[in-house]
Amino acid sequence: MSDRNFRSFNNRALPYTPIRSGTTVSSSNSNWSFRSVSSASSSDSSTFWKTPPKRWNAPGPGMKHISIPGLAFVQQYISSRRLLLLAFFLTLALITLIPIATRHDPSPSTVHAISAFQPLRATFEDTNKKRPDPIRWLKENSNDRHAVLRIDLPQFALLGGSKPRAALISLVRNSELEGMMRSMRQLEFRWNRKYQYPWIFFNDEPFTEEFKAATRNLTSAKCYYELVPREHWSLPEWIDEGRFMNSLEYLGTIGVGKGWMVSYHHMCRWNSGFFYKHPSLENYDWYWRVEPDVHYFCDINYDVFRFMRDNKMKYGFNMNILDDARSFPSLWTRTRAFATAHPHLIHPEADLGWLLDPTNGNEYNNCQFFSNFEIGSLNFWRGEANDAYFNWLDNAGGFYYERFGDAPVHTLSVAMFVPKSEIWFFRDIGYQHDINHHCPPHKEGQCSCQPTSIDENFYKLVPLESPQRKPVDTCIRQFLGGDWLKKQEGWSMEAEKAFGGDGYHGYELLGDEL
Repeated sequence: MSDRNFRSFNNRALPYTPIRSGTTVSSSNSNWSFRSVSSASSSDSSTFWKTPPKRWNAPGPGMKHISIPGLAFVQQYISSRRLLLLAFFLTLALITLIPIATRHDPSPSTVHAISAFQPLRATFEDTNKKRPDPIRWLKENSNDRHAVLRIDLPQFALLGGSKPRAALISLVRNSELEGMMRSMRQLEFRWNRKYQYPWIFFNDEPFTEEFKAATRNLTSAKCYYELVPREHWSLPEWIDEGRFMNSLEYLGTIGVGKGWMVSYHHMCRWNSGFFYKHPSLENYDWYWRVEPDVHYFCDINYDVFRFMRDNKMKYGFNMNILDDARSFPSLWTRTRAFATAHPHLIHPEADLGWLLDPTNGNEYNNCQFFSNFEIGSLNFWRGEANDAYFNWLDNAGGFYYERFGDAPVHTLSVAMFVPKSEIWFFRDIGYQHDINHHCPPHKEGQCSCQPTSIDENFYKLVPLESPQRKPVDTCIRQFLGGDWLKKQEGWSMEAEKAFGGDGYHGYELLGDEL
């Protein structure tokens, strides 16, 4: 029997029989079946489908036969016309699917996986003044280059001379020991075990031996325990105590956070104008403020104090948000009066524009650096301009008759007396204090948190009952300026609010894609 009347199936020879319409041929040893799809009398258009497979040409004279797995099956059962049609449909499918496969997926998870973290610097007026390049500095030094355990004596001078005179400082009570231990464990693990900066603890009463022993056990760096002077933690002589008591009752009635607590007013005043004057800090130039019961989510692979010093920075933050304006109703009026009375103290490159609301008569928009996290220059706070500003506010009684917080006071002082080029956004440091939570994008493997939007904490501290009007842009975007303020074409705040939004989702840059 000829080859064309046989086909191989399951290693057995089966006779080939033309199949009539409606007829099924099956093998008793197989689950396979073959059925014709058209009658023998179909038109020429269906002849294409019923044509039996042709035998493919054998190799020509002098050509060697090449055996390719699977080719025998193709030659036996697929005609050349069918193969051509199959190739056409495969090509068409590829043309259709390639754009889908290569289309950019803007979802955060995709972007985070393929992008690299980029520091963000504020847009400031270009001048001929030569400025340091902090972004380049980070690229060259974010490999723990200055970690204490990696530096030997020959390298010491090569890496930039002496170590910055800096300390980690914390105002904390004995009763907050557990919270302080949590903060210390995380910051030591993420950073300070490599850099060995001392811890300085402040309290308005003596620290217990239990507190000292527990905190010393968490670090190999030196620890110091200091007492806040009584004159810095008591009612000033020019404050009317009766009026102060009435203000406590009022602030508590309207729900201003901790406004009814005497100790909270003392704390705000001390952090605003006294901490940098404490004798224990006389020999230090830099500080990192550490609160009890906060979280540090990310590995920090460079010396933040050396970064501040080498790049001539004065102040560093990682959140810029709104606060409850009912806490400090007269703060902006008094600040404006100070600026009018002391114009010579305002820095020539100062930028107060990001703190003013043009839709509200250029009043203070209540934005502030969240001072629970701050890294800064002690020498700046000790300077003439800041000292004069604090005394101006203190003598007016705003820390007691209202609840002037150290966050807005620090923010306004920095904005008036420091150029933007000397203020740094520590976006790479993941941090949480209570409900405010910041986690940088594109730091996979270095952070134990989910990346947050740049606008994440914008108005979390403003209670629903507060009547204050929010600015047209989020605080951090107003500080950064430039492209961060650009809106999507056709978007409007009114339209977004009409559909249930908060009016802050129309930006071109979403804040987590860079």
